[in-house]
Amino acid sequence: MEMFVVKGGRRLSGRATVGGSKNAALPIMAAAIVAEGPTLLENVPDLVDVATLASLLRDLGLQVERRGTAAKIEVRDSGAAVADYDLVRQMRASVCVLGPLLARRGYACVSLPGGCNIGDRPIDLHLKGLRALGAEIQVRRGYVIASAERLRGADVFLGGPFGSTVTGTCNVMVAASLAQGRTTIEAAACEPEVVDLGNFLKAMGAHIQGLGTPLVTVDGVERLQGTRYSIIPDRIEAATLMIAAAITGGDIELAGVRLDHLTAVVEKLRELGVVIEQRSELLRVCRSGELGSVDCTALPYPGLPTDVQAQFMALLASSGRLSVVTDKVFPDRFMHVAELVRMGACIRREGGTAIIHGAGSLSGACVMASDLRASAALVLAALAAEGDSVIRRIYHLDRGYHDLDRKLNSLGADIRRLVDDASNMPLSLSLSDDRDAHPVVRRPKWLARRGASKPVSSDPDE
Repeated sequence: MEMFVVKGGRRLSGRATVGGSKNAALPIMAAAIVAEGPTLLENVPDLVDVATLASLLRDLGLQVERRGTAAKIEVRDSGAAVADYDLVRQMRASVCVLGPLLARRGYACVSLPGGCNIGDRPIDLHLKGLRALGAEIQVRRGYVIASAERLRGADVFLGGPFGSTVTGTCNVMVAASLAQGRTTIEAAACEPEVVDLGNFLKAMGAHIQGLGTPLVTVDGVERLQGTRYSIIPDRIEAATLMIAAAITGGDIELAGVRLDHLTAVVEKLRELGVVIEQRSELLRVCRSGELGSVDCTALPYPGLPTDVQAQFMALLASSGRLSVVTDKVFPDRFMHVAELVRMGACIRREGGTAIIHGAGSLSGACVMASDLRASAALVLAALAAEGDSVIRRIYHLDRGYHDLDRKLNSLGADIRRLVDDASNMPLSLSLSDDRDAHPVVRRPKWLARRGASKPVSSDPDE
């Protein structure tokens, strides 16, 4: 297992390029199941999650060839229809094969998904939508078993208690593309990644209207042809790098950014005093003054993405102001709070809201990543912290960011990827790692005054 050792206090500067979108690439790759003939995808990120899905597709009879940022996918055996637990448990997006398998092969047996521990994420809306299209579905022994001789168009409502379902919209939209008749999807997810999948399906011959709105109409066709398609840039990686510039008081330029996908992120960063300028093909992000105060609420698109909530919290924790962060998509997505507190942050959680008393500065510490975006938040906090930080369980980070350490190092950061071993610990952090009396970070006094319990470990084994 590997870890990061980060030397904080370095101001970022220079130029970096944002890669292809993970959250768009995964459902698009899964949708290649319904294609007749080869599909050539461009701008595919080189990520652990992408490799995991590629392995799953191979198990389902597809040939997947990677060359740089391109991927050629073609169905070679249409008999397999079982998505096994050993692969699906590693990544929630694996459930995106359910709709394509059902539409193309008439049968699917897909393990219930795994992924990051960020709160309750049932797939009941996926199943509701596919049942509306005529599928017979059972859940047995941890597997979804679905069958249908021919799907039929229907009116489908995909609204849930915390907004629309992104992967559910993807599953239903792909299945409806080969269904008989018209399907109307109400409360469809509007995220750019869903729109990208819809545009990919249209490039294959699907008839889809209303992409990017809550009302999507799909007229089923008899077949879909393989095509060539380029995946959109990753807006979450772009936002993470923008916040990295802000938290270090840096000045960077980013290539490959779709600014129209980042409206809410840009608004909040500007509210904090960060300068963001579009310069031809480059986006400049810089901060020279003090950070302001802001209230952030994670919402479905076009709101602030829940996938940047943790990164924003790290930024706000490094300021000297009072801010509030609320997550209305995944109200339990706050496992990074305890680790930020270990770095000197003053954060009090109340349900789906975190009240941040900006510490003005953070201190290096030993911390542990609990999920993909929490990993990114801890890296950002370490960049701004005084002294060295050690971040464990960075395998979470590699699921969604390609060589983030190298990309940040090219901008002036000092991040070393090392084997997680005591011999690789910085001298300043090699003492007893007691959570109440850390040699570098002690519990903030305000926590003791309020009678709060000590931070809960994010390690599920403890």
